[in-house]
Amino acid sequence: MPFDAEISAEIWNAKYRFRVDGDGGDGGVEATWSRVAAAIAEAEPARARRHWRTQFETALSDFRFLPAGRIIAGAGTGRTVTLFNCFVMGTIPDNLDGIFEHLREAALTMQQGGGVGMDFSTIRPAGAPVRGVGAQASGPLSFMDAWDAMCRTVMSAGQRRGAMMGCLRIDHPDIEHFIDAKRDPARLRNFNVSVLVTDAFMAALSADQDWPLQFDGQTYRIVRARDLWARLMRATYDVAEPGVIFIDRVNAENNLAYCETVSATNPCGEQPLPPYGACLLGSINLSRLVKRPFEPDAAIDLEDLEQLTATAVRLLDNVIDVSRYPLREQEEEAKSKRRIGLGVTGLADALIFCNARYGAADGLALTESWLRSIRTAAYRASAKLAAEKGAFPAYDAAILDRPTLASLDEATRGLIAEHGLRNGCLTTIAPTGTISLLAGNTSSGIEPVFAFSYQRRVRQQDNSFIEEPVQDYALTLWRRLHGDAPPPEHSFVSAQTLTPTDHLAMQATAQRFIDSSISKTVNCPEDIAFEEFSDIYARAFDLGCKGCTTYRPNAVTGSILSVEKPDQNAPLSPPPAALAARPETLIGSTYKIKWPESEHALYVTINDIEENGARRPFEIFVNSKNMEHYAWTLALTRMISAVFRRGGDVTFVAEELKAVFDPRGGSWLNGRYVPSLLAAIGDVIQRHLDSDTVSAPAAVTVAPPQTRPRFCPKCSAASLIRSEGCDKCLECGYSKCS
Repeated sequence: MPFDAEISAEIWNAKYRFRVDGDGGDGGVEATWSRVAAAIAEAEPARARRHWRTQFETALSDFRFLPAGRIIAGAGTGRTVTLFNCFVMGTIPDNLDGIFEHLREAALTMQQGGGVGMDFSTIRPAGAPVRGVGAQASGPLSFMDAWDAMCRTVMSAGQRRGAMMGCLRIDHPDIEHFIDAKRDPARLRNFNVSVLVTDAFMAALSADQDWPLQFDGQTYRIVRARDLWARLMRATYDVAEPGVIFIDRVNAENNLAYCETVSATNPCGEQPLPPYGACLLGSINLSRLVKRPFEPDAAIDLEDLEQLTATAVRLLDNVIDVSRYPLREQEEEAKSKRRIGLGVTGLADALIFCNARYGAADGLALTESWLRSIRTAAYRASAKLAAEKGAFPAYDAAILDRPTLASLDEATRGLIAEHGLRNGCLTTIAPTGTISLLAGNTSSGIEPVFAFSYQRRVRQQDNSFIEEPVQDYALTLWRRLHGDAPPPEHSFVSAQTLTPTDHLAMQATAQRFIDSSISKTVNCPEDIAFEEFSDIYARAFDLGCKGCTTYRPNAVTGSILSVEKPDQNAPLSPPPAALAARPETLIGSTYKIKWPESEHALYVTINDIEENGARRPFEIFVNSKNMEHYAWTLALTRMISAVFRRGGDVTFVAEELKAVFDPRGGSWLNGRYVPSLLAAIGDVIQRHLDSDTVSAPAAVTVAPPQTRPRFCPKCSAASLIRSEGCDKCLECGYSKCS
């Protein structure tokens, strides 16, 4: 089987392999490519189908072109699903009947596998009068809660929960509540949320002016622009949302601004769309196109890249004609403008193969060269398709004046002027979490490599687990070619070593050659200072980005129990007289444990008592803001404190805790497997007992602070990371863009 990694075979088998009862279905990944190519070639005239089926299959082979997962899983299966990844729903009216009709439409769309985006700015703010019934409006957030509940109920195609984007304008009177909504860990869990930021607001922010919050021509109150912005940045610093969409720039640079207005994006933000807009996605895998990887003359043949681009444009254009659509309005919109979203994946690995550094001058120059070639080839291919099959119905020569087309070379512009365009918009860069795993675990989209290697736990039939290594495609190829020789430090950089400036430079460079937008996450270390973090969105605006999202692991520091208040964790009954009495003040150490299962750190405080010139443990406290830990940590501290107070050899306490295994799996600590959180606490106690200077604080770090994973809801492994606006499991390949 032509897979470079075991995880790729498992992803194909679980997500993309077509199965039928009895014989049939996809026998291998080659059969998957053949199925997809044949289904999409059906849009061609009968006499040309065999030719284009072969061309499409060649493009798909060796994972050179990767259609989005909806296409791979659904094309040629006969299932009642859409091959489009994403939709923006219609404009929500400000009345109850209309709101719930749009809720129904969103449910129907997600049922067939489409993610949806909505602008809730059209709903009046909370407290506004509802004429005719003598009541007050509940506001857009209350209706977002209804969408959220619906999304929990509707299972979308491919066994994935529906993904949603919720947007609200920066001048809506409820914007402050919207900004803070996801501070509640139980609210809007099925939404990504983004603030629609206008040019006028950014000007007010720069000039330190007041900003009116208004709806339907009425000003509800006035706030200071900088205070509102600080609130937004503090929220995204604390809980990684909201993101921002620079909505005026989106509309100003939209190819189709002459016939549409955009007010929302798809769930991951890379595709701004008008009401009922739809877009399908596909990515050129740059990592498979580099010739002579790691050699001094390593490069991508631009002619090959342009030929592959032309084939990919035709393939995606055909999908518009063979796909199903959840709603008639979506089909009309898609076929009127024939919007496609051709992008890239494997960019970071391709840079590594070419000995260039992500975010540095050499990496930016190569990125610019590759994306310029893709853009030019895509527009030429679309013009030639227009000559063959006709321009998109909403085509107008005014499109030549739009910013993207104005920057094309004269030959390409001349071709468009002569024939028109088959597609109103052509390029975007989408999340590619699962399909990048399918392609040998290559780097995802335009993101940097997240981790070059890690351990993956695989459940066996007897419910036991085995460990298997997983490597990034670049490292796999390096070791295949160079054995154990250390890879070059200049190019082998990961998300853990890059700065926000590196991320923004790459996104801004790519945006210059993308007519839609980009899904990109600026990953930040947990310990980044707010002062350094607080200008990321403003810098993205200044650099010309259309939007921005960040992710900072957001464990909030728990308060440590004070030794001056021992009664908070003291035993219910007073200690026996034979036990040592507790002095008013004790000396101790506090240890910080970061564990993937917990959103908040645990703090273990061990206080010592001095007897006959020597110190021994006297009591222990375990504290966290995660209330799920409260009952068992309280019980644990009372039991262990009782043992400590009796004195004698207490090393068995550490040994007993270190032997506890969590059936959901543990984690790795400095190259050593720690089987449970209790075992990690046991390690802390052991280290305290072995310490020569026990008053010196120490830390147990189970995962780097900036990459501390969470538990995957599918496989329960502590391997869930945030990338491209989506959750992605490093072990089982689960992904969820909400």
